[in-house]
Amino acid sequence: MTNENKAGRIDCVLVASGKYHDIDFARLELLKLLGEDERIRVRVFEDYSNLDAIRNAHFLVTYTCDVVPGLEEQEALRAWVAEGGRWYALHGTASILRFLDNGLVDSPASAPHFMETLGTQFIAHPPIGAYRVEVADPGHPLVAGIEPFDVTDELYLSDVHAQLQVLLDTEFEGEGTGFVRGTWRRARHPVLYLRPIGKGAVLYLTLGHCRGHYDMQPLMDYWPEKQTCAWDLPVFYELLRRGIAWGKAARQ
Repeated sequence: MTNENKAGRIDCVLVASGKYHDIDFARLELLKLLGEDERIRVRVFEDYSNLDAIRNAHFLVTYTCDVVPGLEEQEALRAWVAEGGRWYALHGTASILRFLDNGLVDSPASAPHFMETLGTQFIAHPPIGAYRVEVADPGHPLVAGIEPFDVTDELYLSDVHAQLQVLLDTEFEGEGTGFVRGTWRRARHPVLYLRPIGKGAVLYLTLGHCRGHYDMQPLMDYWPEKQTCAWDLPVFYELLRRGIAWGKAARQ
């Protein structure tokens, strides 16, 4: 590691890119939050290929959709976390999307190492709508004082690939409309969780869908309704700030 603090400096890598989301909006909002601490210096990338930057970072923040690193990058990410890195993964980071000829969306298990590191893989969501988020571990500092809240967002239905410490969750039974795995029995699904790996951990928050008018190209030229979902809620920004505080505490 070559990331010793110099006069309190904290180095962060932000990976913000992908499909079907207003990445510009999410990137800007995250940069504004990161900028609330003048010690944080951010390098921004569209993928995981700059492994030197990640290895030298105190923490990693990702807001992506269908951005999957190659196997070498996956292995380097796992090793970095295991050595003490903290990775704050948001919304579609754990997604792989393939549009089939029958119009359904598949989420193939083509990057198992990556999803094992993240702890889950996105499989489907019902149509965007309101649901209740409950506090699964009220004693944990990351959610202490957070009350159950209602949100209108994508409710992530995911496969779990590791032992998770679930902090927020929700209950769902119904249809993941438009996805290959469409029918889901009643169960609780993680909304915010910790996935420990060695000396470090992944913190994953599934909330935060956003979409502008031009983000469905080439599938659709113009998306009629701008969507900001959980980004409209103060509690979401509180969770983002807490996650950033957790991340910047790495190796300090």
